[in-house]
Amino acid sequence: MGIFDFLKGKDNEAKDPKATLVSPVNGKVIPIEEVEDPVFSQKMMGDGFGVAPSDGDVYAPGSGKVVSVFPTQHAVGLELDNGIEVLVHIGIDTVELEGGPFDTLVKEGDKVTTDSKISTVDLDGLKEAGRKDTVIVVFTNMDQVDDYSLNTTGETTRGSEIGTVASK
Repeated sequence: MGIFDFLKGKDNEAKDPKATLVSPVNGKVIPIEEVEDPVFSQKMMGDGFGVAPSDGDVYAPGSGKVVSVFPTQHAVGLELDNGIEVLVHIGIDTVELEGGPFDTLVKEGDKVTTDSKISTVDLDGLKEAGRKDTVIVVFTNMDQVDDYSLNTTGETTRGSEIGTVASK
């Protein structure tokens, strides 16, 4: 123990570079390339995955903290415990709905785990508005990603391990 270790605090402890990813919703997990939005499928925002949801409860895909909540409630930004930034985007072209079918349940600074419900969405409301309901999880600081692996696709339940993302 060094003489100034007491000043370092918990935030300076070594972080595990590998984070486990879980499905944020019940539904069908798809590779990001199959998301029906070119901004996401062409990885313009980063790599990740999508889930076609079977219900409207959206949970955190990993443990970390909330760094942004969009005023339109269609997306939540997280920073995983390993420093990887994650955008959880609900639906396609949903920013235009100005929050209508969404209810964000977290605020900036909140700590989250894979058991934390971060949002709910009215899937029927999205359908009536003519929007796709895919929940998209994308890593927005790819320069910090050392390795990403999506190990599971197809039907899955919320909280099921589907991959990992490791930071540099």
